[in-house]
Amino acid sequence: MSTFRSLYRHGFARVAACTVPVRLADPRYNLTQIIALAAECDAAGAALAVFPEMGLSGYAIDDLRQQDALLEGVIEALLILREKSASWGSVLVVGAPLVHRARLFNCAVILHRGRFLGIVPKSYLPNYREFYDSRHFTPGTGITGETLVLGDETVAFGTDLIFEADDLPGFSLGIEICEDLWVPSPPSTALAMAGATIIGNPSASTITIGKSEDRHLLCRAQSQRAICAYIYAAAGAGESTTDVAWDGQVSVYENGRVLGESTRFPETAQKTLVDVDLDLLRQERMRMGSFHDCARASATTLWRRIRFTLSPPKGDIGFEREVPRFPFVPGDPQRLDQDCYEAWTIQVRALTQRLRSSGVERVVIGVSGGLDSTLALLVAARAADEMGWPRDRVEAYTMPGFATGDTSLGLAHELMDALDVSAHELDIKPTAMQMLATIGHPFAAGEAVHDVTFENVQAGLRTDFLFRLANQCNGIVIGTGDLSELALGWCTYGVGDQMSHYNVNAGMPKTLIQHLIRWLARREILGTSIGTVLETIVSAEITPELVPADAGGVQKTEEKIGPYPLQDFNLYYTLRHGFRPGKILFLAMQAWEEAERGIWPAHYPDDRRYAYDPHTIHRWLILFVKRFFGFSQFKRSALPNGPKLSPGGSLSPRGEWRAPSDGTAAAWLEELEGIDLS
Repeated sequence: MSTFRSLYRHGFARVAACTVPVRLADPRYNLTQIIALAAECDAAGAALAVFPEMGLSGYAIDDLRQQDALLEGVIEALLILREKSASWGSVLVVGAPLVHRARLFNCAVILHRGRFLGIVPKSYLPNYREFYDSRHFTPGTGITGETLVLGDETVAFGTDLIFEADDLPGFSLGIEICEDLWVPSPPSTALAMAGATIIGNPSASTITIGKSEDRHLLCRAQSQRAICAYIYAAAGAGESTTDVAWDGQVSVYENGRVLGESTRFPETAQKTLVDVDLDLLRQERMRMGSFHDCARASATTLWRRIRFTLSPPKGDIGFEREVPRFPFVPGDPQRLDQDCYEAWTIQVRALTQRLRSSGVERVVIGVSGGLDSTLALLVAARAADEMGWPRDRVEAYTMPGFATGDTSLGLAHELMDALDVSAHELDIKPTAMQMLATIGHPFAAGEAVHDVTFENVQAGLRTDFLFRLANQCNGIVIGTGDLSELALGWCTYGVGDQMSHYNVNAGMPKTLIQHLIRWLARREILGTSIGTVLETIVSAEITPELVPADAGGVQKTEEKIGPYPLQDFNLYYTLRHGFRPGKILFLAMQAWEEAERGIWPAHYPDDRRYAYDPHTIHRWLILFVKRFFGFSQFKRSALPNGPKLSPGGSLSPRGEWRAPSDGTAAAWLEELEGIDLS
């Protein structure tokens, strides 16, 4: 059986944040609750399950914490749990009060497959407002290199423990407990800098109005700052409500993002199961040199690394993680609105700065009636407004060639008129025919030869005209090519659409351009008369219109280089995270699963035409790899200036992406060709 669909093969690990109802000071009952939920986690293929602070005894038991009968009951429960865990693959983190050297500690006990891996005491004890932990417990700060005997095992004890799976790269677990997260320098910071990629936090944490939001803020921030996955499990039902209350919040975070959370105030046991991306965390840390600089500057602890064999499931156990189909386009409408506003404003402000510094009097732009030139023209018009220029200082040229259709030509004129820019039509066909005749091309002799030379003569002449027109009117040429086209090398090099004086779209992926234009139309940012033409442009077929239409219709870009939703997906995970192509294929299959069933987000009205089976995804990914890594870099190495827009990355050789122009795609293709999709 093929293991390609196994999440563990692709650098993920399933983790669970758990909460159970407790009976105060009743370890036997609490143990049954933990065992039942731990068995569910194991059955679900979880590599890790984190339970709340003091879960075996209950947290809100005050002076009962120091009673021998309770403490002995906790140890008995731990020994039973160890025996039960022998058949489970999940690493368990449970909370318990334990005595060490005649002092009581609030501990997290880590178990796996019938073995105690280690015990981590709580470092920082809250002793303010409703908390009186220091009345009973000793803080764990500074306790390193020690052991504690549990049953017949001598177990590592201290705050210097990191638990590492030797058969799952990147699975490195550190533990901090509740209050440890709230202090100025949480233990998880040092743990992460020492290599821990997953932080488990067994917590109690009383609930008051607004505190849940504070927890989210702390967990999200810590997961981003420490570049880690953060599993937070809070106590809930059954804890004493004498003077406080509990909400049982369980949630998982990854590098600043909430991956999953449960409903709060549960009356029964519940878990949040998600698949964290260990590859993503590793890649982020590898790229961020300052993370390791900080680690070197602050390294003081000699860490004990507890090695174990996880033996995760090898088959398909599903996927507990949302993978957005459009990673450059947020699914949340409010976030999409914010992203469109920021992208638009960045483009406009970047162009106004270039206009001021260059001292020119006009901008020159080619307008095709397509997506890219439409957005660039909108940016140019708004930049003119902000410069205090009349819009007729935007010199817009539509330049019909041999394949230009009436529809796109009409849209170009309608757009230029609606924006009140200086509109021109410049027919390139006579000049193109002269060039084709001069070089002896068969088309000039009447043959229907529509090869790359035929296409590039038109593309090159358009840019050549624009540069000379800019010379003539003391202006600069505004580029229109987008990030997606640059990634695929879908542009004419030199004096072609690859070149301009300044390219406002260089950082803009095609899938976001569609939404940004629609956003501009619906908010009437450039006037009330432009909305209809913008909606029409967004809905039109994407075509370069360089080859005359035939029986099959107009020339379709996506039939040549693949659907932009898929290729933008491939670009994001290649550029932003450096993932292997096999992993990108796995993610794409997860992302487009619902597309095959016809489920669509409400704010993606044009995407019903896209549905991809695994073999289609695989085929277009191979083409992406060939074009991106194989023969497109020389075009990107000579890019004009333009602003970076997306955190997904930039392809500027002066900024984020530097690669050899004579590189090869062999390593990436070799992996893709060996994949069994059955």
